[in-house]
Amino acid sequence: MLVLEDGRRFVGRAYGSRGQTLGEIVFATGMTGYQETLTDPSYAGQIVLMTAPHIGNTGANDEDMESSRIWVAGFIVREPARIASNFRSTRTLDEDLTNNEVVGISGIDTRAITRHIRSAGAMKSGIFSGPAFDLSAGEQLELVRGGAAMRGRNLSDQVSTVEPFQIPAKGERIGSVAVLDLGVKTSTLNYLAERGFEVLVLPQSVTAEHVLSLGPTALFFSNGPGDPAASDAHVTLLQEVLRAGVPYFGICFGNQLLGRALGFRTYKLPFGHRGINQPVLDKTTGRVEITSQNHGFAVDMPIEGVSDSRTGFGRVEVSHYSLNDQVVEGIRCLDIPAFSVQYHPESAAGPHDANYLFDRFRDMVTAHTAAAGAGDAK
Repeated sequence: MLVLEDGRRFVGRAYGSRGQTLGEIVFATGMTGYQETLTDPSYAGQIVLMTAPHIGNTGANDEDMESSRIWVAGFIVREPARIASNFRSTRTLDEDLTNNEVVGISGIDTRAITRHIRSAGAMKSGIFSGPAFDLSAGEQLELVRGGAAMRGRNLSDQVSTVEPFQIPAKGERIGSVAVLDLGVKTSTLNYLAERGFEVLVLPQSVTAEHVLSLGPTALFFSNGPGDPAASDAHVTLLQEVLRAGVPYFGICFGNQLLGRALGFRTYKLPFGHRGINQPVLDKTTGRVEITSQNHGFAVDMPIEGVSDSRTGFGRVEVSHYSLNDQVVEGIRCLDIPAFSVQYHPESAAGPHDANYLFDRFRDMVTAHTAAAGAGDAK
C-alpha cells in the first residue's frame, strides 16, 4: 500500500524488501539510469517514483554505483522487469533492493500518481507491505503525517564521508581541490581528477580554518539532499573561503549554498526537477543543454540582468535557467572566481551536454593561479 499525506491510497505488489518506509514522494522522468538514481545520495529521505513504465531490464552491477549503497527511502515502479538482460549485469534490481532493505511497490498506476504530484506537489508518503500492510488505514496515514518533512531538514551528516580521503590527479597535476562532501557522486570525483586536480574529499563537518589550512587551489561543494536553508554552517564556511580568494565551483546543493552565501534566498519547488531529460539554456553560449537533475529547492534570483551580492561579493548573474519553468539553473560571479550549476554535469547515466563545465572550472582555476603568480612576481 502506498499512502500519501493527503489521504490518497494506492494498492500494488510488494517489491524489494518488505516492511514500511516513510519519505517525501517525488518522481524521476529518466528512461534509463535507475541504478545511478538509487545510489545518488541526493535522494536520501525520498520515495522515488519512476515514470518510465519498465524498470530493471538491464539488472545491476558494481560499475554504475554512484556511491557505496542505495539511498532512496523507497522505490515505486509500474512494471519490474521479469528478466535482467545485459552483458554487464551481475544481479537483478530486485536483489539490490532486497539486500539494501529498500521497501518498494510495483504494479501501480505511476501515471496517475505523477499527475497528482504535479498538481498537489511533493508530499509526505509511506509504503506498507508485509505485516505493515495489515495496519488500519488510519494508522498508516498517521504514520505518514508524522514523518519528517523535507523543508527545514539537514541531511548532510547522513550522507557525507566520515573520514577525509584523497584521489590523485590523473595526468598533469594543476593543483588540489577541496571537495566538501554533502552527498557527492563517484563520477564527479573522477571527472575532477581527470582534469588534473588532486581531489581532497572532506567531511561536511569541517571548518573554514581547516579547509584553508590545506592550501587548496580551489573549493568544490557537491550535490546532496535536504533544505539549503538548514545549512547555515556550510554557507558561513563558503563565505570565509571565498573571502580568502579561493576559486569555487558548486553543483546542485552547492549551487543553492552559493546563492545563499551571496545573500539570495532559496525556496522549495512544488515537485522539483528529477530525471535526465531537463532542458536548460546556457546564456553564455545560447546553447540548449539536456541535463541530469535532482533538486527540490532553487535559488531566488532574477534571470535577466546583473544583481549585486547582498553579502559583499560584487556583481552576480544567472548563467543558466530551466526552459520548462524558468527556474535558476546556474550562477556566475563577475568579480570573484566562482560559479555553480543546479544540475548534474557529470551526467552519469544521462546526457553529457554539460560535461564541459568541468573544463570551465579547470580553466578558471588555472587562469586565477596564473594571475596570482604574475601578481606575486611584480
